[in-house]
Amino acid sequence: MKLVSYQVENQNKFGIAKDNGIVDLTKRVDAADLKSLLAADLAQVSEFESEPVDYTFEEVTFLPVIPKPNKIFCAGVNYDDHRREVNRDKTEKPVIFFRLADSQIGHNEAILLPQESDVLDYEGEVAVIIGKPGRRIPKEQAYEHVAGYACYNDATIRDWQRHTHQWGPGKNFEGTGAFGPWMVTRDEIEDNEILTLETRLNGETLQHTTTDLMIFSIPELIHYVSSFITLVPGDVIVTGTPGGVGFKRNPQVLMKAGDVVEVEVSKLGTLRNQIKEG
Repeated sequence: MKLVSYQVENQNKFGIAKDNGIVDLTKRVDAADLKSLLAADLAQVSEFESEPVDYTFEEVTFLPVIPKPNKIFCAGVNYDDHRREVNRDKTEKPVIFFRLADSQIGHNEAILLPQESDVLDYEGEVAVIIGKPGRRIPKEQAYEHVAGYACYNDATIRDWQRHTHQWGPGKNFEGTGAFGPWMVTRDEIEDNEILTLETRLNGETLQHTTTDLMIFSIPELIHYVSSFITLVPGDVIVTGTPGGVGFKRNPQVLMKAGDVVEVEVSKLGTLRNQIKEG
């Protein structure tokens, strides 16, 4: 099942994404948003999968899959080819930084190139959405806490990322964290299934990897993060980008106004965003 957050006539809604549009769950279940639904019971929505769609995709504005997560954790340098290209040493524990919910946008929305910089880079990633709360989750039980998966573009303002040793500013400009188009529920993906991730800029493939090449696996990331904070439904763990980022290419390939960037993950779909000045 594919679950989506979206907006129609300035009203925030959530629903089931089908091939030809969206079944509106807002009027069918007792939940305020998708995060609330995950905290309740996803099983209650399966009966609505066969119903006709209420909206076509052209009628809606996509929101981030979880518009207001309590917490967004991002794994840095979690693929060896990316670690090598940025000349980082191996670490015994995952590199974790944080994104703010207000920096996120949805599928088909514009990634903003801010007036403060022209060094906007792409980072295609797989996002894990938590569905069951937990603290100090053992690795062997980690998947039990997963609600589903989605594509993510952790677009980064590189010069602001490198102002100091703290990455926060460069990772949190408004309109840079693209998240979507929907969440594919865990039952559609085998635990430890190898997914293929590809990032394209104006149709050219610049990143290509498989998820088995992560340095720290999804269970390891869930175990590590839940060791220091309780994970709750709707929390997001973004699992890291592979090699091929634009600022490490020669010559550099950075995103500019008018460009189109796509992050495609097998079984999860394609997240598409245009770049505009903001």
